[in-house]
Amino acid sequence: MKGRILKDRLATALLWACMGTTLAILGGILLFLVVRGAGSLSWEFLTQPPRDSMTKGGISTPLVGTIQLVFVAMAFAFPVGILTAVYLNEYAREDRFTKLLRLAVRSLAGVPSVVFGLFGLSFFVIFLKFGSSLLSAGLTLGCLALPVIVGASEAALKAVPQDYRDASYAIGATRWQTIRKVVLPAAFPAILTGGILSVGRVAGETAPIIFTGAAFFTPDFAKSLFSEVMALPYHVLVLATAGTNIEETRGIQYGTILVLLLVVLGITLAGVVWRARLRMRSTR
Repeated sequence: MKGRILKDRLATALLWACMGTTLAILGGILLFLVVRGAGSLSWEFLTQPPRDSMTKGGISTPLVGTIQLVFVAMAFAFPVGILTAVYLNEYAREDRFTKLLRLAVRSLAGVPSVVFGLFGLSFFVIFLKFGSSLLSAGLTLGCLALPVIVGASEAALKAVPQDYRDASYAIGATRWQTIRKVVLPAAFPAILTGGILSVGRVAGETAPIIFTGAAFFTPDFAKSLFSEVMALPYHVLVLATAGTNIEETRGIQYGTILVLLLVVLGITLAGVVWRARLRMRSTR
């Protein structure tokens, strides 16, 4: 008995230590960015475009470009990912094709982002002739987010009790009506989790957009889907690797990273609040 209690306490202490280590690392990264980058934050920094070879001014152009890329990517990936998960969970038979499709989706999650960039360059930029544009970059990032959304959506659909479907069929509803009116509303809060997780990866990727639509510098916002766009991750890369004024722009680099982190946290927080409200409605 004492041995079991001792093992339980050791396991509990180990888990608490792991959680504490994770929180300490995360807190250290946040503190480092705040200390190095908070001094650069100002209204001008957020609302003015870069100037003087990007050593002065602000980050309004890449900031808006990042938000545009996220919205284009999610507008593509979210519905396609949900519909794919609906097919796999509600319509597809458990045959070789379905297993192969699931394997392909899971394998996509491990593909390096630079490969997605080369795919976007070959398919969206050259084959479909979208050119180097916001649309090409957003669709490439959407492909990058698809595995996460499909996996989370399929797990959410599987978690919906079969009794919900049977009750809907019992009152004469068709399969599609059951999915649209019963299954998807019940699973949507969990599906939204997959979208939230994919936002962070989409917003922070650099390699895919370099090949497909990110501009080294442009003074204007992307006014159409076929315009080139600046983005915060690529802007940081440019500041950190190009030119001879790397040390002079160090504060701008950390400030840009901090703003990118705040953008991701803001979008994530909005998604979490939306998910919480949906769950509250579903429990009423």
